[in-house]
Amino acid sequence: MRDVCVIGLGLIGGSVLRAAKAAGRTVWGATASREDADRARAEGFDITTVDEALSRDPEALVVLAVPLPALPDLLRKVPARTRLTDVTSVKGPVHDAVHRYAPQARFVGGHPMAGTSRSGWDAGSETLFQGAAWVVTPEEADDHLNDVMQLALDLGAHVVPTTPEEHDEAVARISHLPHIMAAILAAVGADGGPLAMALAAGSFGDGTRVAGSRPELVRAMCEGNRDALLMAVDDALGRLGAARGSLASTGGLAKTIEAGHEGRNTLVNQPQRTRITIDLTKPGALAALRNLGSRGGRVVGLNGSTAEAETS
Repeated sequence: MRDVCVIGLGLIGGSVLRAAKAAGRTVWGATASREDADRARAEGFDITTVDEALSRDPEALVVLAVPLPALPDLLRKVPARTRLTDVTSVKGPVHDAVHRYAPQARFVGGHPMAGTSRSGWDAGSETLFQGAAWVVTPEEADDHLNDVMQLALDLGAHVVPTTPEEHDEAVARISHLPHIMAAILAAVGADGGPLAMALAAGSFGDGTRVAGSRPELVRAMCEGNRDALLMAVDDALGRLGAARGSLASTGGLAKTIEAGHEGRNTLVNQPQRTRITIDLTKPGALAALRNLGSRGGRVVGLNGSTAEAETS
C-alpha cells in the first residue's frame, strides 16, 4: 500500500488521514490551521509543515484537501512527478489549476461525496466515507489511477469515474444548488420571526441543514462552479416560476409536488445492479470507465489489472 500525505486537515482531509491510517497506511499531513494541526498531533498523527510533507517521500500519494482558492499557491510547491489527487468539490477548475501550476505532477482528480455541515479537524471521522461515492476524473488509465481508486476503496467508498465537465454539471444539481436553496429557505424562514422559528420542525431542519456550513467554504464551492450552477439555478427558477403561476391562477400545485415526489423516488428506489469487469490494460479502458460513471455505475474493487464494477 502506498503511503499517504494529506494537505489540509478539515472535515474531509482530516477524515482521509484518519481513515487511511485505520486502513493500515503510513500517513502524515500538514495544514495552515494551527488549531487543526495541534488537535491532530494530540491524537497521535504526524503533522509537519507543507514543504516538508510534500518532500518527505516522492512515491507517496498526496491528497490535496484545501479550499479551491488556496490551490494555486499550494500547487506551486508540488514537486515534479508527485502522485497527486484532491478532494475538492469542483473538478474543472482544479484540473485547470494543476495543468497551469503543477504540470509535471501525476494527477487524478477526486471528490468524495460525503460530509456534514460541521468543519475542522474535530468534525472528521475515519468512517465518513463508508458506503459513499468517490468521484475520480482521470485523464488516462494508468497505475496512478489505480492507486487513487484503491485509496478510495480502502477508505470504504465506491468509485465513480467521469469527466470533470460531467462531474461539475452533476454536482451543481445535487450538491451546490441544494446549498443555495437551503440558504434561501433558511433566510425566508428566519424572516418569519420568532413564531416561525418556534414552529420549525423536521421539514425545515432537513431542508436547511447544509446552511449551517461555514459560509466561506460554501462560497468557494459554489462560486467555483459558476457556469454549471447557473444552469441548475435557471432550471430551479423555471420550476419555481411555474409553481407560482399555477398557485396564483388555479391554486393548484399538483405538477410541482408530483414531479418532486417522482424525483425523490428516483433517488430512493435505485435499480438493481449488475456485476461487470473492466480490463484496465486495454486501450479503451478510460472510455469504459467514464461510460460506467455516466450510467450511474461504480467500481467496487480492484483485482490486479481488472476493475470489478457494478452498473444498473
